[in-house]
Amino acid sequence: MKKAIVIGASSGIGRALALDLAKDGYSVGLVARRSDLLAELKEEIGAAAVVRVVDVRQAGENLGLIKDLAGELGGLDLVILNAGVGHINNDLDWEKEKAAIDVNVSGFTALAGAAYKYFEGHGHGHIVAISSVVALRGIGASPAYSASKAFISNYLQGLRQKGAKAKLDITITDIKPGFVDTDMAKGRLHSGWQARSLPHVRLCRRLSEKNLMRMY
Repeated sequence: MKKAIVIGASSGIGRALALDLAKDGYSVGLVARRSDLLAELKEEIGAAAVVRVVDVRQAGENLGLIKDLAGELGGLDLVILNAGVGHINNDLDWEKEKAAIDVNVSGFTALAGAAYKYFEGHGHGHIVAISSVVALRGIGASPAYSASKAFISNYLQGLRQKGAKAKLDITITDIKPGFVDTDMAKGRLHSGWQARSLPHVRLCRRLSEKNLMRMY
């Protein structure tokens, strides 16, 4: 049985991916901040799920998370880094900018680095991160959010180069969705611009399974 960890599993793309993986026979580590939603997801998946309530913003406290959860799962094949925060911030309110940096930059970096080190030590693995199409161009209404997504994409490029140089069997996949119909995306654009979550997630799964580097 394959093993996966989904960071940011309580809602949206992360939740749908966790359910999809469980249906495909994976044991799944579910990681998020909202314990009530994680409990509901755990109940839906059943015994194949292991839950960790984690605040990704506490980056330094989460460095051992991947290793500990992999031990409980009995191994690890796939880590999906999906946790993210974004705000419309026309006034450049510092707290909103900081929230995006804390989760999408600091929190992501701690967990992506920990996942890479785990797979480096075990000789193989697959890291998938959900960045965004806004990584390609800054957005005036959400400058920290779009910049943080560009950071994610560039960090993944660095990990990919690092693994290739060391000739490691570690696949790094950067998925750049457009605007998906999830709670976080509501209000960003008119609904006609948004993709429904479940079909979009299935496309993400197909692309990551084919080991493609990025999806636009």
